[in-house]
Amino acid sequence: MLTDRLVGLLRDELPAGETIGIALSGGGDSTALFHLCLAAGFRVEAVTVDHRLRPESAGEAAAVGRACADLGVPHAVRVWEHGAVAGNLMDAARRARMALILAWARERGIGHVALGHTQDDQAETFLMGLARQAGLPGLSGMRRRWEEAGVTYHRPLLEAGRAELRDWLRDRGLEWVDDPTNENARYQRVRARAALAALAPLGITAGGLAAVAGNLSQAQAALAVQVRAAAGHLRVEAGALALSSRLWEAPDEVHRQVLVEALRWLTGASYAPRAADLARFLAAVRAGRDATLAGCRFRKGWLLREAHALGGPVRVGLRWDGRWEVLGPAGEVRALGAAGLRQCPDWRETGLPRAVLEVTPGIWDGDRLLAAPVAGWPQGWSARLVASDHLFGLSD
Repeated sequence: MLTDRLVGLLRDELPAGETIGIALSGGGDSTALFHLCLAAGFRVEAVTVDHRLRPESAGEAAAVGRACADLGVPHAVRVWEHGAVAGNLMDAARRARMALILAWARERGIGHVALGHTQDDQAETFLMGLARQAGLPGLSGMRRRWEEAGVTYHRPLLEAGRAELRDWLRDRGLEWVDDPTNENARYQRVRARAALAALAPLGITAGGLAAVAGNLSQAQAALAVQVRAAAGHLRVEAGALALSSRLWEAPDEVHRQVLVEALRWLTGASYAPRAADLARFLAAVRAGRDATLAGCRFRKGWLLREAHALGGPVRVGLRWDGRWEVLGPAGEVRALGAAGLRQCPDWRETGLPRAVLEVTPGIWDGDRLLAAPVAGWPQGWSARLVASDHLFGLSD
């Protein structure tokens, strides 16, 4: 029976006895997730993110709230306040949505949030990875679960098809809203969905591609052991990474994955650079040649931030470049630079290269350098690296 199978997926994945937060857009997938959680006996709360990208969105969010109220389920709406969005709109919306859901869950004391992604989403993600020539991690599909800031996210319906969820809703007379964005071929995921339908005559289905992604995920999990071991040949110092020549004793794919994670750690980026750009950068790094990519620079065995990509000035006490916390008396934090380094009498005693120190924080009063904590001239200030994640468990 369909209900038993779908409810079984939820009970296998979601923790009993916990309040489950539901990311409830009102679309078919999240609506099915919501009602299945209720059918499975979970205690739930729901949140709807209004992206303010369509005139109808506020009314749709309010309708979701009324439906929750009818069932006695606590519901909240969180609005993405934004102006014009530059770049990839769907990616920006996804980031905003996840940030708003996280803030809501923490505010409500909810430790588990369920997302309504399906087998079809998994297959589409795989096709999108093929389009960008992704490596093994990019072809391994969506994560089933992960933890962020004390909240565990779950995708319990990755083995359920989009069509069967809608069939389940229809059988119960439950309605949902179809977002017209999901039919707009301007977006890559919509094109991937159309490509998947076109592949059906070859026997290539959402279920089949999701299974392939699952197989690759297992291979990636095995390879990750080697990647983590190879990462031991990196050393974190002053917010930069020193690369040991022993790193190159590992297989090529291990090098690639270590380098991707190193670049993401340095910049805070969510995604790896494009495959062709990464290949050129990796070739240069292996050969010991200077190279730049994605706001980072390789020079003489060190991987560091590129000066022009650093964050702008901030006041002492605010995070600089997304990764440094500077504490002490008042002042402006910005890159030390060559001019600042010349004012640090003992910088050579740090044993660190000039290029590394020039992209560490300096504390300034106009053009006058007040302090350079990482370059051996603290003068009452301190600087601590607070990158969001420690690279492979490494730390300064």
